Amino acid sequence: MTEISNCKGLVSSISEYLDGELPPELCAELEKHMSECENCTIVVNTMRKTIDLYRQPAPDNPLPDEIKSRLYARLHLEDYLDKQIPEHP
Repeated sequence: MTEISNCKGLVSSISEYLDGELPPELCAELEKHMSECENCTIVVNTMRKTIDLYRQPAPDNPLPDEIKSRLYARLHLEDYLDKQIPEHP
């Protein structure tokens, strides 16, 4: 049995798998394991979606100051807000 025959082995190989750096035989074993393990499939799919979201370009339209203010206040980031958004007269 190789290292991907269990969930712990799979988790330690997810990055290499998603980056296309895993050897073909381990890739096949990982995919076989995922076909039998719903939890590992969910972990890999979640990681894949997270990477895809991270790689998407940021929107061109920044948040309006009013929304930033409410968000920062809700997150208790008032000190940060005071430094970033100047007061309007």
